[in-house]
Amino acid sequence: MPIYEFRCLKCQELFEFLAVRSDDTMETRCPHCDAEDFERVMSSSNFTTGGSGGEGSVSKQTRTCSGGNCTTYEIPGP
Repeated sequence: MPIYEFRCLKCQELFEFLAVRSDDTMETRCPHCDAEDFERVMSSSNFTTGGSGGEGSVSKQTRTCSGGNCTTYEIPGP
């Protein structure tokens, strides 16, 4: 069951949807402003690298989402 991340084009809010089945159709609206215009965002991977800080370290950003708290990990590399 993949989780898809979207950005609202009206208010720039990030939100997520869980796809239960591939043949499901779902009405998708921004939970913040109820807009229907959004873009899918490439989510970061959920893994860590060795080390503590410096080049090659993983940073994270936690924010409040429609399903609770969401964390986005920034991983090093191109």
